[in-house]
Parts: sequence; C-alpha cells; structure tokens
Amino acid sequence: MRLRFRSIFISDVHLGTPDCQAAYLLDFLQTTRCDTLYLVGDIIDIEAMAQRSRWPKAHRDVVSELFAIAARGTRVIYIPGNHDAPLRSLCGRRISDIEVHLNAVHTGADGRRYLVSHGDEFDPERIGRSWLEWVGEYGHRGLCLINRAVAGLRRLARLPYLPLSIIAKTRLAGAMAYIDAYERRVASACERAGFDGHICGHIHFGNLRRIGEVLYLNDGDWVEHCTALVETDAGAMQLLHWSEERAALAHSDGERFVPAHAAPLSMAPLSRNATLPPPRMGTFG
Repeated sequence: MRLRFRSIFISDVHLGTPDCQAAYLLDFLQTTRCDTLYLVGDIIDIEAMAQRSRWPKAHRDVVSELFAIAARGTRVIYIPGNHDAPLRSLCGRRISDIEVHLNAVHTGADGRRYLVSHGDEFDPERIGRSWLEWVGEYGHRGLCLINRAVAGLRRLARLPYLPLSIIAKTRLAGAMAYIDAYERRVASACERAGFDGHICGHIHFGNLRRIGEVLYLNDGDWVEHCTALVETDAGAMQLLHWSEERAALAHSDGERFVPAHAAPLSMAPLSRNATLPPPRMGTFG
C-alpha cells in the first residue's frame, strides 16, 4: 500500500553517522509518493564524515532512492543545513534532478504560505548549536549511543522502536526551555515576515504548534524520532512517526488543530494508526 501526499518535508537524517535510522527512512520513501519533496537540511552529515567516515549500504540506498524520486518527476528541493553547509555553495544550481536552495517558500493547497528553512539561523547568536548547550555535546552523544543499544535490543526482542531521546528531552527542564524559546523565535520571525507558518528542522524535536497568528512546524529527524511532516491534497499538515509502528502525532487543517499527543512522551510504544500501512516484514534490523 502506497500513501500519496501533496508535499513531504524531512530533515536531520545525518547520513554518514552511526545514529542515522536509514532503514526506516528508506521504507518511508519507498512507501510514499508526493508532488514535492523538501529535504530540509542535515541530510548528509558532512561535518561528522570529515572526522569519521561511515557509509553503509542502507545510507547509499537512501541517496539512490532520493535521486530515483527526482527522476520519476517529483520536484525535490534540497535546503542544506549546518551539518551539510558546504552544499550551500551550490544554491541556485542542481545536483542531477535535485534543486538546491538556501530556503524556499511553500504555498499550501489551502493558500497558506510557509517559509521553509533548516532553522540553524535561529540559534542564539548563530552559534550552530541546539539544545546540546543545556545537556552537553557528550551527553547527547551518550544518549544516542544508549538509543542505538536499546533499539538493537528491542529489535532482537521483536519490540517496536522506542524514541528514547524524546523521553529524555521532555524530562529535562533546560532542554524543554530551550526548545520553547527556539520555537518562539522562529514564530516571531515568521510573523514579522508576513508568512502563515514556518517549516524547519534542526533541533531534532518534531512539533506542530500555533504560536500567536502563525504555525510553527518542525519535521523532526531520522536519528532519534523518525518523523516526517506531510501535507495532504487538502492542505492539512500532519507529523508522522515511521518505524515498526506508524502513528500520526499531530494534525492541522486550518480549522482543527491537534498538537502532539502524550503517547511518544511516555515509555509506552507509539500506538499504531489504522490509516497507515503496516511495516513490511524484514525491512528493518
């Protein structure tokens, strides 16, 4: 079963690092179709690969699938982030069929105008960091290491993926304070610029949130949370989680607004959404 959307937004894949959940992303890309696919930064972690290169088959397969999607006629727009910043020198050009832009303006099916950017420009003093300032870079690395270990053990036990780091982040007052302040900075700039909403990534915390008169939409990441932002043909926006479990975490259609529910913030697995297809056996691991 394939799912069709008008637009899809993904970011923070960090191909080339051991924490990248490439198998889940590949399954998502192969299961969905869209008119426009936005790659909202940090797709390839050039920064990390300069220190230690890691490029397994699953990572190559994701890149091949992205080029295949573009070759099939989907418009693919790559907006480099801070971890793939060298690609910003290619803005205004193409990599095969993939367009490279510093940012983009997306007009939804309902006429709403969204500014799309990676989001690192909203870091305090543009220091290129996110909530790591509060928990420490090494703390984050340790959390990712634990996340990988727990994910491996759960796969062996045939249990669904558990987004461990989102549990940790929501229990750290400093991290949540940073995330809230970041979201408000993005929304404030969006309102001043006259857009209806801003779509970004960067902080590895997917969310749909109305702040003042604008929508803040963060598509999350494929390192810890395995989330994507999708737009339906009617212009509704949904934040999807994609692993062994399928779940719609948040929804906005201009009239109804349903923010992210409590399920992913607990130790319980994400509940399966009956409207999303079941995983294909043997895809992950």
